[in-house]
Amino acid sequence: MAKNILHCSFCGRSRDEVKILIAGQEGHICENCVEHAREIIDQELLVRDDKTSASAAFKLTVKKPIEMKKFLDEYIIGQDEAKKVLSVAVYNHYKRLQYKIDATEIEIEKSNIVMVGETGTGKTLLAKTIAKLLNVPFAIVDATVFTEAGYVGEDVESILTRLLQVCNYDVSAAERGIVYIDEIDKIARKGDNPSITRDVSGEGVQQGMLKLLEGTDVLVPPQGGRKHPEQKLIKINTQNILFICGGAFDGIDKIIGRRVQTNTIGFNVDKDIQEDMKKNLLRYVNAQDLKAFGLIPELLGRLPVVTHLDPLDVETLRSILVEPKNALIKQYIRLFELEGIKLSIESEVLDFMVEKAMEYKLGARGLRSICESILTDAMFEMPSSQEKYFTLDIEYARRKFDKSKLSLLKVA
Repeated sequence: MAKNILHCSFCGRSRDEVKILIAGQEGHICENCVEHAREIIDQELLVRDDKTSASAAFKLTVKKPIEMKKFLDEYIIGQDEAKKVLSVAVYNHYKRLQYKIDATEIEIEKSNIVMVGETGTGKTLLAKTIAKLLNVPFAIVDATVFTEAGYVGEDVESILTRLLQVCNYDVSAAERGIVYIDEIDKIARKGDNPSITRDVSGEGVQQGMLKLLEGTDVLVPPQGGRKHPEQKLIKINTQNILFICGGAFDGIDKIIGRRVQTNTIGFNVDKDIQEDMKKNLLRYVNAQDLKAFGLIPELLGRLPVVTHLDPLDVETLRSILVEPKNALIKQYIRLFELEGIKLSIESEVLDFMVEKAMEYKLGARGLRSICESILTDAMFEMPSSQEKYFTLDIEYARRKFDKSKLSLLKVA
């Protein structure tokens, strides 16, 4: 008699243990197993939809270099040289991706870029802004976290882990992406003599990046290097990944100065030209200077395009405050507007902010710190008050700035 008791063919529960038992041709299924099956189907379809949407999101749309530069102009003041170089490199990258290589045809190589500029001049902002415009996966990574393989820190391959995460682990999308490596100068070789001692976060990392930049098959840990040793590695070909590197290269101006001989003396020397050259030595930067700074020649050979960002002068800093789409002053006006308060800032206050930013040599980031030091008290008190208007005048600005910690900074 026990043999005739009906049971679920999936979980083995008897008819008495379940609420519903659905009959098939040669078996039965209970309501619990139907629910589990539904969850599995939903999960599988969701994964497939994610992959499809990731591929659709990164469908190529070509923008001409002039159009790219116009877009960058809306967010970044000045730096025309860097914008042009970046726009051309990205446009050529698009063309390489759409160009089907035939064995008999000329193969176009990628032009990886290195950008040199003082802190606060807009290297990372350039990269982030062009990421808004691009329709390829774009990742920003920091070179300071990498160490040579086998040491505490991250392996160089984890550069591509970030790119994979951006495109939801779609390998084909990642293989045509763009990676911005920030703080590249922090992995410069520490001494003039190569490889006499282990330089695990300097020359060792540069050696590890060589094949990555040039183009090869790399086994990438999808969740980062050493935290999950049991994970399966994903193979990515870096042949079509464009690498853009940026760094402040603090002190490289002295290396350039020695090379272009700005301290020449004599009767025929034009002092005005000499002074003009000293103001912006970075415009003369080349691979030779980067080698003297501490980047190995093999790495520089894989970064053929070298460009610079100009130091920020008074006019540029003033423009940065008010002109870009996301200008600082526009942000603060919007913040007060959300509280129903109309903020107006006198012109003298803007001049004061620029003067202090130039004095402390903090670049565009310094403007943000100065604005915060002046407006923090107002932003603390105004939301609780009934006032609908607030005018920021020069007396208020000076008083608040002099009380802030920023005013204690020593001028370099």
